Amino acid sequence: MNTLVLENKGEVKMIAHRGLSGLELENTCAAFVAAGVKSYYGIETDVHVTKDGKYVIIHDDTLERVAGLNWVVEETEFEKLRAVQLIEKDGGTRKDLCLPTLEEYVAICKKYDKQAILELKNRMTAEQVWEIAEIVKAGGWFERTTFISFAGENLEDMRKKYPSADVQFLTDTVTDETVEYLVKNKFDADLCGYCVTPDLVKKLHALGIKVNVWTLDTIEHGNMALAAGVDFITSNILE
Repeated sequence: MNTLVLENKGEVKMIAHRGLSGLELENTCAAFVAAGVKSYYGIETDVHVTKDGKYVIIHDDTLERVAGLNWVVEETEFEKLRAVQLIEKDGGTRKDLCLPTLEEYVAICKKYDKQAILELKNRMTAEQVWEIAEIVKAGGWFERTTFISFAGENLEDMRKKYPSADVQFLTDTVTDETVEYLVKNKFDADLCGYCVTPDLVKKLHALGIKVNVWTLDTIEHGNMALAAGVDFITSNILE
């Protein structure tokens, strides 16, 4: 098992989606380390708030897909979530596979010198957004972290207290209103890669907006993104 290598990528930076999830179970320390030893610029992940106000790394709102449990992350205590053994990609089990802490993710990014691409899942309170920022700062990796979210309010709150924070607004559609929102808030764009065109990238670049695209997993789609002139490509398997 190995990555698919995207040739002639120039200055485009590659980001491992949920860690190197094409090889290891997504959003686990195993996936983060697998990305860490490769040539990726960054490692992307997702953080949720638990019932008791702590932070855990998982993409979905429930554990159904990764553990076969219909537990809602935001309605479950951290220690209960942490104790769950996740299901391996092939359906088996491995004792090392559990939901990581935010601190563990940050530490792995720092150890392997990778940009942290941290998605704030769902709408959080401003205090929770700021606490996440403080955890990242305590890990010594705030300046090397890009905060992303579909909930623009999370990013607005981040910038209120941390105006230098690097942020990207996640969206699967781009309208004139979307562009106006990006410009107004000085956000970069994190876009569905199948919807990005060279003209759109050129327009955003002219406005000073960098473009990240997700989630492209074939050489063909990677080359299309390169031809469009994007700044970042997020992938499960392309390196």
